[in-house]
Order: sequence, then C-alpha cells, then structure tokens
Amino acid sequence: MKNSNLKRWLNPFFTELDEIIGHPKSLLDIGCGVNTPLSNLSIRPDYLVGVDGYQPSIDESRSKGLHDDYVNTDLLEIDSAFESNTFEAVVALDVIEHFDKPDGMALLNKMESIASHKVVIFTPNGFQPQNEHSGNKLQRHLSGWEVEEMHQLGYQVIGVNGWKPLLGEFALPRFKPTKLWTLFSRFTQPLVRNHPQHAYAILCVKDVSNSKI
Repeated sequence: MKNSNLKRWLNPFFTELDEIIGHPKSLLDIGCGVNTPLSNLSIRPDYLVGVDGYQPSIDESRSKGLHDDYVNTDLLEIDSAFESNTFEAVVALDVIEHFDKPDGMALLNKMESIASHKVVIFTPNGFQPQNEHSGNKLQRHLSGWEVEEMHQLGYQVIGVNGWKPLLGEFALPRFKPTKLWTLFSRFTQPLVRNHPQHAYAILCVKDVSNSKI
C-alpha cells in the first residue's frame, strides 16, 4: 500500500487517470502496448480488452496478464473488430500522436462510436518529437494535439506531468541531475492541472452517453 501511494505521489497522472476513468464494467484499451497505465487503476474493470497493432507488444502484455483479452489489428480498423456501444469506456493513452491529423480524427470518431459512456485520451500538449524505438516503427510521433482543439471536440482537459518546458522526449527531464528535475517537475503539477495549456501533457475525457440517446 505504501509503495502504491508513493508511486501515485511521484506520478500524479495515475491519480488523475483513476478519477477520470471511474469504475466502468468494460473498458477497451486502444494501443495498449507492453505496460498499460491501466494496471494502476484502483479498481480493475470487470472486462478489460487490449488492442495493439504490434504483435510483440501484445505478446509481452499477455504474458503479464494485464488484460482479459487481446486483439491485434490496425487501430484505424477497430470499428471492424468492435461494434458500436460495446464498451462503457474506451481509452487511448499516448496513442493519437502516432497518427497524422486526419487519421487521428478518424480514430477518435471510431472510439466515440464504440464507447457507450466515455472516451479518455492522453497525449502530449502540442507536438512533441519522438522517433521509432524498440524495433517498432509505430512509436514515431506524427501529430500534436492542443488544449483548445480538444475543447472544440467536446473534451474536458486536465494538465498533467508538470510544466511543459521542463520535459522533453519520452517525458524525460531536459536538465540534469535527472532525479532532481523530475522531482521539481512533480512539484509544478498543481500549477498546471487547471491550466493545461502550460502542461507537458493533457488528459482529456468526453461523455458520449448523451449522443447515444
């Protein structure tokens, strides 16, 4: 328990994510990767499905038992794998920035169709360069998403990961010593939470239940 509380203090993103997602019975994790942040939820959804376009990531995640089921597919084809309103929540964490803008918009629309209650997005605040790594070309960043843009799409936005100028690629500190600047970045989190335009990353949530009536 102590380790869990310490982890949440060092990375308040987990606390914010937990509160935003709530306790859905079913959740679809788009672009789940190897280590989904959803493993830090205080209450695990009854049915948790991971989707990824890179089979080695699915294999490693499966070996850790992080989801109840997995689907390997092009993320832009998720509407072929899942029908409308089949999951209470649909989540994409560090995903939409890996698509160009038109494809990213298409993915958001498909997620909003599959979700019956809410869609949650986590992405850098604006364009943050990142090259492919770990043999996975899908890791390259192709687009940036702004706070006002997400507001216009109907999302509520929270700033996370502290003050934007302090962090660079992979959300690592721009300055050394790394541990000191990581700590300093954490202390700036309360300043950017409600002023997401100054945050390194943004956590966005949209209630889609009204559009399902």
